[in-house]
Amino acid sequence: MPLQLPPALESLQETLQSLFQSIFQDVSNSNSNSNFATLATVVAAVASTVYLVLYRLQSVKRHADEPPVIAAGVPYVGHLLGMALWGGRYVKGIGLKNRDKPVFTLPVPFSRIYVVTDPTLANAVQRATKTLSFMPLVPDITKRVLGFDATHDAILRKDIDPEPGQPKGVLQDLHDMVWSYLGPGQTLTDLSLRASRELARQVNSYAADHDRDPEVVSLLVWIRHFVAVSTANFLYGPRNPIALHPELEDSFWDFDHGLGALLMGIFPSVTAGKAYRGREALAKAFAEYLEESRHNDDGVSPIIRKRIELLLQHGFSLREASRSEVSFLFAGIVNTATTTFWVVLHLFARPDLLNYVRAELLAGAITELDMGGEKPTRLLDQEALKTNCPTLMSVFRESLRVGSDFYSTRLVKTDTLLSGQYFFAKDSVVQIAGGVIHADTGIWGASADKFDPVRFIKLQQQPSSSASSTTLTRASSTSSSASSGKDTENEKVKGVHPAAFRAFGGGKTLCPGRHFATHEILAFVAMIVLTVDLEAEGGGKIVVPEKEDGVMPVHILEPKRDVRVKVRVRKDGGEVVVVR
Repeated sequence: MPLQLPPALESLQETLQSLFQSIFQDVSNSNSNSNFATLATVVAAVASTVYLVLYRLQSVKRHADEPPVIAAGVPYVGHLLGMALWGGRYVKGIGLKNRDKPVFTLPVPFSRIYVVTDPTLANAVQRATKTLSFMPLVPDITKRVLGFDATHDAILRKDIDPEPGQPKGVLQDLHDMVWSYLGPGQTLTDLSLRASRELARQVNSYAADHDRDPEVVSLLVWIRHFVAVSTANFLYGPRNPIALHPELEDSFWDFDHGLGALLMGIFPSVTAGKAYRGREALAKAFAEYLEESRHNDDGVSPIIRKRIELLLQHGFSLREASRSEVSFLFAGIVNTATTTFWVVLHLFARPDLLNYVRAELLAGAITELDMGGEKPTRLLDQEALKTNCPTLMSVFRESLRVGSDFYSTRLVKTDTLLSGQYFFAKDSVVQIAGGVIHADTGIWGASADKFDPVRFIKLQQQPSSSASSTTLTRASSTSSSASSGKDTENEKVKGVHPAAFRAFGGGKTLCPGRHFATHEILAFVAMIVLTVDLEAEGGGKIVVPEKEDGVMPVHILEPKRDVRVKVRVRKDGGEVVVVR
């Protein structure tokens, strides 16, 4: 059905038509000396008219109940340009300027982006699984990021978003398998122990090699190395690609830092050269790993063998399965490394807080044994870190809140009226803006834009009645229907809506590895805190830089500038042994 212009635009159209008739009449009657100036006037008038019409057209709602439209300065393409130039900061800025709008519309060419900034509506989006889904978006994303060929792209699209009882495609089978391995239970415990023990082996080895030899490092790069090497080892065994080809660690981070350019999908070998070459190097190494059947070695995690089994069952070749393993390695490394960096940095930038957390660890999660050496052996109980170390847990959660500007994205599969109020048009995109929600003073208080290491302790301790009225209203309005968010890390925090903590997503896209990641990060932070001291490279206080929010927030954001520190092994450090 043709788009009907509102009366105001029809009137504007008629006025401009009269203006053009007058201008063209003037041109026909003018002498040659004034033709150029008159033509310039005509061109300017046409350009202005097109701009005004397009500007007004983009603001026209497709439905009376469509969320408020935020027009772009450059009609239709302006918002996409803003995202490309300023990354996640662009949409977050719009959200913070329009706090009165729990959801708004960004017009883009041939579609709409609906941005949700309120936890109540976020929860409603998460529950609308029949009409709003992330799965249909996955093949296009993976084809661009991982480089799947047409045959395997078709395999990914088959039975991609099944209803209960319908056949499952490869993506759904992989999703369900990962949930079964990483959900609470003995399998998760065993995998977490393997990961933490591998990290402990790496940290203990570092301490032995540098016991009397402090070194200056980039803190983020230093932490990344531990995580990358240990993750590759405990997942893929001792003959993993990074162990055999250490240069692939740099290829991995080249790939990570070029994800935004790869997502654009425009001649990636040219426009995203480093990321493209890094990805291809990793894919080639994983292809060799699979073709040599190293995934059947002793020491390889069962979850890896099961992933390969499922991929082959659905028709994947070993060559293309290797690309899928690049994505799984990515999932195991990036957020763990960057989150650990922020937690460690915030602790060592606050000496009093650091001392308190050290005492908390020694009292609640560490048993010291005198094995006759110069330093005690410390037995680390990783299960006790979440229950007996509330300050460490609060710093961890706050690091995620401040550093996570994630978008939880859904495709609108059919016209949808969300919560009986907001119309979402078919084939549009819905984004839950985690960065806006995490900066909402109505949820987190007046200091929402600041890092408060004990914020989650204070929230936990306060009587429910002391929370802000806005928070209570948001929380109570969906308290009876928040099952899709009840498993998030802040489910027991008083006065905070269960969908307000976005670090692990929510609903069907809730991160299946969140329990595993929490165990691993807390254990790794404990090892660092107990084993080394960090000092600013030039002396003085360690300064926490701002996060780099001018990129697309595909994972926890990195710092705007490098943080260089001197690492010194503590005199009372001692070997760390993870016992459970």
